Amino acid sequence: MGSRHPIPGRRRPDQQETTCFFLTCVCLGAFPSIRCAVRFRPCIDIHKGKVKQIVGSTLQDLNQETTSSLITNFESDKSPSEFADLYRQDGLAGGHVIMLGADASSMSAALEALRAYPGTLHCLGGLQIGGGINSSNAQSYIDEGASHVIVTSYVFSDGKMNVERLKDLVKQIGKERLVLDLSCRKKDGNYVIVTDRWQKFSDVVLDENTFGFLATYADEFLVHGVDVEGKRLGIDEELVALLGQFCPIPVTYAGGVTTMSDLERIKAAGSGRVDVTVGSALDIFGGNLPYKDVVEWHKNQSVAVP
Repeated sequence: MGSRHPIPGRRRPDQQETTCFFLTCVCLGAFPSIRCAVRFRPCIDIHKGKVKQIVGSTLQDLNQETTSSLITNFESDKSPSEFADLYRQDGLAGGHVIMLGADASSMSAALEALRAYPGTLHCLGGLQIGGGINSSNAQSYIDEGASHVIVTSYVFSDGKMNVERLKDLVKQIGKERLVLDLSCRKKDGNYVIVTDRWQKFSDVVLDENTFGFLATYADEFLVHGVDVEGKRLGIDEELVALLGQFCPIPVTYAGGVTTMSDLERIKAAGSGRVDVTVGSALDIFGGNLPYKDVVEWHKNQSVAVP
């Protein structure tokens, strides 16, 4: 592990390290005239060892999954490490590596991505990882280069939130390493966290109180709008507005982005406080939205505040 992380003082930092240090200082408030703007968070979704774009709501338990039920939008012939290296070269921090299955090939592919673009606690570079994370294995992924672990089913399972598991996870790795996936669907006028591969509604409603409580245990939130995720139907603007209004910590929205105008709609609806990830719509994943245009949009977001 030690060979992958630079040791301060041993050599002159390269451009990426200098940029990473600057962004960290910005987001920690060291430069009050600059604020963190909306960011594009890239993704690497891995299924059976391959980089794919899948409609998440069609995923089922590994032993129940059938070809007929799974909707795959795209499968790449490029390795996870190639995507990780692309994101590293473009200076995109805080991207998500998601293992859509607990098979050995997916785990190996995910580690390949982490090692290609390792992150550290005090740098906004690197990648986050999710999929089958629990208190027993979370630290091992951090040791392999993940800046954060993304947790869903370990905390939200069978329709319930397990607070004791959440506390145990924080005890093991620290709040600053944890991203909570609060993916949700609308029910009776409220956004409700869904569990068990998005197949079951939980009893947890996303509102100001829920965000406030969970923010005491996590460094960030990741929220998929399940009703539109992977379907290129446009964004869930109402959900984005909810996140922008009530999330007290950084939050990333995923779901339905199709055009460049969707990025601007997220920026407006989220009051400039909600980051965005884009999957199936990108041309690198078989869609029509140019990846290079999204990266350029991302780089144009950092602005000086008078």
